[in-house]
Amino acid sequence: MPEATPKTQVQADRFGRAREVQSVALLEDYVELIGDLLEEMGEARVADIAERMGVAQPTATKTISRLKRAGLATARPYRGVFLTEEGAALAERVRARHRTVVALLIATGVPRDVAEMDAEGIEHHVSDRTLKAFETFLAKRG
Repeated sequence: MPEATPKTQVQADRFGRAREVQSVALLEDYVELIGDLLEEMGEARVADIAERMGVAQPTATKTISRLKRAGLATARPYRGVFLTEEGAALAERVRARHRTVVALLIATGVPRDVAEMDAEGIEHHVSDRTLKAFETFLAKRG
């Protein structure tokens, strides 16, 4: 394989980060949804998770298994899915990131319903540095 040029390496790094974020994004969406279901209904059943994610129950079960292996969730037979301390903290960070991205989009003139939809993708790709810049911008607007 030929030696990478600086431009090639920069592109490879960007695409590599995007692939990594995409893999984590799914877990973050599930953790966020499980947290929402726990708050809203007191439980997060696989059937409800699958329905809200728009996937089949076996797909949801497979992803929940990934969450359990990652130490983000636990599941009890006939009791549903629960977040670990680490999972609950991640859910809150994801929610906060989502709120910030939505607020920024609205501040730029994007209608709320569109901002909510677009934030679902953007929130996973925003670096901490960029998110901090968004927060600073929003704070200045008061």
